[in-house]
Amino acid sequence: MKNVLYIFLILCFSLTISTCSVNWGSNKDDTTSGLFVSVGNSGTIIISSDGITWIFSNSGTSSNLWGINYGNSTFVTVGDSGTILTSSDGTSWDYRTSDVSSTLYGVTYGNSTFVTVGDNGTILTSSDGTSWDNRTSDVSSTLYGVTYGNSTFVTVGDNGTILTSSDGTTWTSRTSNTSKNLYGVIYGNSTFVTMGASGTILSSSDGTSWTSRTSGASDTLWGVIYGKSAYVVVVGTLGTVLTSSDLTTWTSRTSNTSNNLLEVTYKE
Repeated sequence: MKNVLYIFLILCFSLTISTCSVNWGSNKDDTTSGLFVSVGNSGTIIISSDGITWIFSNSGTSSNLWGINYGNSTFVTVGDSGTILTSSDGTSWDYRTSDVSSTLYGVTYGNSTFVTVGDNGTILTSSDGTSWDNRTSDVSSTLYGVTYGNSTFVTVGDNGTILTSSDGTTWTSRTSNTSKNLYGVIYGNSTFVTMGASGTILSSSDGTSWTSRTSGASDTLWGVIYGKSAYVVVVGTLGTVLTSSDLTTWTSRTSNTSNNLLEVTYKE
C-alpha cells in the first residue's frame, strides 16, 4: 500500500483534534475495519469509519477534550477539570470519576495500564479506564504529553520536565538539560523523541539519558511522528515542518502555509 503522510492543520487552537485509528482484527491500519475518533473543544467528539464521512457522537460534556487513546478494548478521552470519558464503541460515552480538578492533556496505554497527565504534575492511572488512581509525580509543572515504549512510560511538560516510569505508579525525574516547555513525546524506531518551545528537540533510547538535537528552528514545535523507516517529522508554529532520518540532521520543508501546525500522523 502506498505510504501516505497526513498532516492535520488546526487554526488558532479553534479545535484540538486527536485521532485514533483503531484496528479490530489486524495490526495494520485499515480504515475499512477500524474507527477514527476525534475530540476537541466544548466536548466535541466526531467519529468516522473511513476518515472521510464524519458524524457527531454525544459526549455528554461541555468540557474541552484534549487527548484520546485506545487500549484494552476501550477509548479513553481526557480534558478540562479532570474530565475522563470512556467508550467501547466510540458512540456511547460514560463519565468517569477522576477525583481531580486539573486539566488533563495527554493519555496513553501500555503495560496493561492507562496513564493520563495534566496540570500541576497530575498523573492518574487505570487498568480499565473506569477506576483511576492518583499518582505522585513530585513535580508541579504542567505535563502535556505521555507515551509508552521500551517497557517505559515517558511524560514531558513545562520547563523541560521529563519523568519516566516502568509501571505508571512510581515516577523518576530525568535531566533534560533544557528549561524550554516540552509539548509532545513519541516512541518509534527504538527511540523516544520530544519537542517543544524555541525549536527544542530531544531524543533518548531509554527515556533516562536525553540528547539535545539542533533543529535549526526557533518556532514552537507541537507535533511529532515516526514513520517510513526511521523518518521523523515535527510540525509547529507558522507552518514549520522539519524532517530527519537520523535525529541529528534536520531539514526544513516547505509547507506552503503560515498557519500553525499542531499535530501530525502517519499511515502505511
